[in-house]
Amino acid sequence: MRRDAVLVASGRYHDIDYARAELLMHLGERMEIRTRVREDYADIGLLAASSMMISYTCDVVATPEQVAGIRDWLSDGGRWFALHGTNSILRFTDDGRVDTPDEAPEFMQLLGSRFAAHPPIERYRVDVADPAHPLVRGIEPFEVTDEQYLAHLTAPVHVLLDTWFEGETPRFVDSQWPGRRHPIFYLRRVGRGGILYLTLGHCRGHHDMQPLTDWWPDVDRGSWEEPAFRELVRRGIGWAAGDGSI
Repeated sequence: MRRDAVLVASGRYHDIDYARAELLMHLGERMEIRTRVREDYADIGLLAASSMMISYTCDVVATPEQVAGIRDWLSDGGRWFALHGTNSILRFTDDGRVDTPDEAPEFMQLLGSRFAAHPPIERYRVDVADPAHPLVRGIEPFEVTDEQYLAHLTAPVHVLLDTWFEGETPRFVDSQWPGRRHPIFYLRRVGRGGILYLTLGHCRGHHDMQPLTDWWPDVDRGSWEEPAFRELVRRGIGWAAGDGSI
C-alpha cells in the first residue's frame, strides 16, 4: 500500500543538504513511500494528506497553531520519526555560550523532550534500554562519535536506547549535569499515532557554521558513518510507514 510522507529538513549549524539526501535515499529503499520535502511545519494540509513525517532540523519549531494541527494528525494515527536537532532551540549569549531557552513549550511537550546541551563531540557509548522491543531487538550496545544530546523530558516516553553522562557542558548555559541516563531513541504515543525520536545524526560541512564562522575546518559525518545508526534509521522509517505497533 502506498505511503505518503513529508520530510521536513532545514536549520542551522548542520549539513542539512547531506542529511536530506541521505534520508531521501533511505526513504527510497521503501518502494511504497512517496515523499514531499518541506523546510518547516507550515503545510498542515500536506501533512493531513500523509501518513508519516520525518524531520531533521536544528532551531526550527512549529507555531502553536501548527502544533495543534500536528497533534490532531498524530491523534488520528499519524507517525512522526524525528531525528537529532528537531527538539532544539539555540540562542547565543554575549559571552559566546549557547542558551537553549524554553521558547516553544507546546512544541517540546508534543515531542516529549527539549534539547538542553551536549559536551564536546567525542566517542561515547549507546546502551539498549529495552532489548525486547522490536525496534531495537538484536542491536547490541555500540559507540558513536556524535553530539551526546542531554535533554529535559517534557512528557512520558518509552526509552529504547540511552546513554550515561555526568559532568559539565561549558559551552552551554545549562552547564552542570549530575550523573544520569539520557534517552537516545524513544517512543511517545499520541492518540492513535505517535513519535519516534532518535537524537543521533549530527553532520556538518565547511560552510555550515555561518554566521559564527565562514569556514569550518572539518567535515563531520558522525553517526552517519556507523552501521548501527543506519540500521536505526531504516527501522525508524519502517515504523513510520506502519511496520509494528506504537
